[in-house]
Amino acid sequence: MTHDTTPTLDLGPQTRVLARLAEGVSDARLADPTPCPDLAVRNLLGHLTGLAVAFRDAARKDLGVTTDTSPEASVPDIGPDWREELPKVLGELAEAWRDPDAWTGMTRAGGIDLPGEVAGAVVADELVVHGWDLARATGQEYAPDPAALQASYGLLAASAEESDRDAGMFGPVVPVPADAPLLDRAVGLSGRDPRWTRPA
Repeated sequence: MTHDTTPTLDLGPQTRVLARLAEGVSDARLADPTPCPDLAVRNLLGHLTGLAVAFRDAARKDLGVTTDTSPEASVPDIGPDWREELPKVLGELAEAWRDPDAWTGMTRAGGIDLPGEVAGAVVADELVVHGWDLARATGQEYAPDPAALQASYGLLAASAEESDRDAGMFGPVVPVPADAPLLDRAVGLSGRDPRWTRPA
């Protein structure tokens, strides 16, 4: 596969969407459930912080503990300074992926070796889908960056075609009408029900 025809994606617009969502999370919501099984809002925020660091370092090819650790190794949680840390590492993530070299060669994230361009698509998907998770869990409006959403949908659609999705990082596909909004179709491909709402 040649890299010169692979367009890079500016993750900045989507990381800013996520930072605004996180800013809108009140302390009272931190223990609330999310569309991610077994993750409360605080755990989802912790996961977002960890993945931002891991994929920032993956873009820089700065491989080590942050890129070698599986996300399943432990339940993530926030630290005391998460309100400052999360937007900071999201900004660093976006900046790291603005380097064209991030999209070429091999890198590693979550303990898995993968091409840079695939890692970029994976992190775009993570930012889009977990943004939806966070918005739904905290009752906020959500409008992802259109370019990041398109990248997320492309990755998820390709993944769905390659496997029966009974196992793996996304979970079984939730059927969504073909004429549904692109975000709903991406959410369904990620193994989530677009109709999910916070328990009363």
